[in-house]
Amino acid sequence: MDDGGEITRLLGEVKAGNKAAQSRLLELVYPELRKIAARYLRSERAAHTLQPTALVNEAYLQLAGQMDKGWQNRSHFFAVAAQLMRRILVDYARSKKAAKRDGAQRKVELTDGLVISDDRLDEILFIDEALGRLAEFDERRCKVVELRFFGGMTEEEVAEVLQVAPRTVKRDWNVAKAWLHGELVNSQAGKEMPRDR
Repeated sequence: MDDGGEITRLLGEVKAGNKAAQSRLLELVYPELRKIAARYLRSERAAHTLQPTALVNEAYLQLAGQMDKGWQNRSHFFAVAAQLMRRILVDYARSKKAAKRDGAQRKVELTDGLVISDDRLDEILFIDEALGRLAEFDERRCKVVELRFFGGMTEEEVAEVLQVAPRTVKRDWNVAKAWLHGELVNSQAGKEMPRDR
C-alpha cells in the first residue's frame, strides 16, 4: 500500500466522475486486493473452488458499484474492501457448509489473518456471528477484528482507518480475541450440555 496519496487523490477524482481515474485506481488497488485474497486462500488446495482472482473480482465489482460513496482515503477504501470480502467469504462458507451438512464442530482460533479452507468454514461463520454480537455493544472492537482478521491489515493500518493510536488497536485486538474466545467456550459448552427428556 505504498501509493496511499495517489489512491486518495484518485478516489476524489472518481467521485467527481473522472472515468480515467477509475481505470488508474483499479491498476493501483487490484494488486493489494489480490495480496489480501491470496493470504486468505494460501493454505487451500490448488483445485479449491474459490480462487483469489474470483474473490478479488467479486469484491472489486461491488466496490466499483460504490465509487460515488466518497471514500476519505486509501485506508477507508481498503476498510470497505475488507467488509465486502468478509461478506463474500461468509456467503461462500455458508453455501459450502450447507452443501456438506456434516454437523461436525471444529476448533476456532482467531489469528492476525484469515486463511480460508474447507476445514475452517465453521471458524468463518462463528466469527461472523460473534462479530455481530460484539458490534451491538462495542463497534470499534468489532471493526478492529474485521480489519485485522478479514482485511489482513496491520495494527498501524487499522489505527489509520479508525483514527486511533496503534496501542489502542493492539489493546482492542487483545480484548476482542479474549471476548471471542469466551463466546466460543460458551457456545461449545451449551452444545455439550445434556438435554432434559
